[in-house]
Formats: sequence, C-alpha cells, structure tokens
Amino acid sequence: MLLAIDVGNTNSKFVVFDGDNIVAQWRLRTEAKRTADEYAAWLTQLMHVQGFDPKSISGAILASVVPPVNQHIRRLCETYFGNGILIVGEPDCELGIKVLIDRPQEAGADRLVGVIAGHTKYGGPLITVDFGSATTFDIADKDGNFVGGVLAPGVELTVEAFYLMTARLPRIRVEKPAKVIGKGSVSAMQSGIFWGYVGLIDSLLRRIRAEYGEPMKVIATGGLANVFKDEIGLFDAIEPDLMSLGLLEVWRRNRK
Repeated sequence: MLLAIDVGNTNSKFVVFDGDNIVAQWRLRTEAKRTADEYAAWLTQLMHVQGFDPKSISGAILASVVPPVNQHIRRLCETYFGNGILIVGEPDCELGIKVLIDRPQEAGADRLVGVIAGHTKYGGPLITVDFGSATTFDIADKDGNFVGGVLAPGVELTVEAFYLMTARLPRIRVEKPAKVIGKGSVSAMQSGIFWGYVGLIDSLLRRIRAEYGEPMKVIATGGLANVFKDEIGLFDAIEPDLMSLGLLEVWRRNRK
C-alpha cells in the first residue's frame, strides 16, 4: 500500500492507497517542528484503529509547501515504515511534465501535483482551482504541461484577517447569506466574503479563458469548493481528493 502525504500551510493530509482505492485518510494541523516520533505515535495508532498493519505500507510520496517538515516526514517513513520516500520537487522525482514559467523552481509542489491529477483524469487544457490557504488557479496545456496561474488570498485567510484586524467584528463561518444586503454585522460580513469571492472566482476564470483563447475545463478542489459551485456554475467537476490522486499518479510515473 502507498502512503501519500500532502503538507499544506494549514493542514497535512495522510492518505493510504490500496491500488487505485483510498482505504484510509487523516488530517493533522501542520507544524514545522513536529518530530518523526510524534507523527509515528499519531499515525500508527490510527492505522491500527482502521485495522491494518503499518508494515503493510510499501511506499511513500510527499508533496510539501513547508520545507522544514520534509526531514521529519522522511525520517518517519524510513524509521517506522522501513521505506524511503519520493518527494515532489527533489531531483529524483520525475513529474512527466514541463514547467513552462519564468522561474520553474518557484512552482509549488501542490500546484504541479494538482494539474497532473486534473489532466490525467480530464485532459486539457484545464484550470484547477484549489480553495486552500491561498485560492490558486493553475493552468495545464493540452499536453499536461504547467503554464502558469493566479494566486489569490484564501477565503478563510480573509475571514481571519477580518477578525484579527478589527476591534468589533466577529469571526464568521463562510456560507451563502440569505440576502446580499446585510441587516447586521455578521450578515454583512458573510455577504461581502461570499459574494466577493464569487465575483473574484467568476471574473478570473473568464479572464483566464479569454486570454488562453481555447476551451478549458475547470476542476475545483478544497473544502470550500462546494460552497461556491452552485453560484458560479463554471466548475466542470469537483475533486475533493485531487492532490492525493495526483500523488498517486506521480508515484506511478516514477515506478515506471
């Protein structure tokens, strides 16, 4: 079985594949100083709860946007699973695509893995929209090559800034308000966040498509994708496990 690990700025996701199938998945808040032993105590216990032996893990792959975490994850896999680990972005990891931007080294592992997953399942050209700490719009050409994208502040990051930078406004939940015109602080904030991001997403997708000049599929992922899907109407599909599926595909390309 394969352990696929996606380390984001806020959360880390651990997924176990048996062939094509996800048999278990867990999330953990990302902390750069968490040790391999701490990961192991948490992860192996959850594996036992799910009913399988940690020794059944025969390989591991990691995509991380928090570099200090990588050494601890590597040691986790070597010490507790008896395996090395394939890390996206390191020289021995072949992605099978070209990174066609001005500074290829600046492309985040999560963005590359996302377009690989999207292109593998849906073809291209396409746009992947990831609702994470940042809201990212990443573009693959018809051959699956990464050709650039757009980075915007994440929805929850904006909500948190709203709360931290004001004295009287509360922390709110992101959801569609009953009306655009709010009759109180909370409803007014919800309207600004929700409809503001609907406008941002809709406008950027239309501008990307117009600039690219070809029909493009749009694949969305991330926890808030479902919140916005009905209002925008421009997503061809929502893939909650897009990153995990991309890691599985990268693993297979390297095994070949």
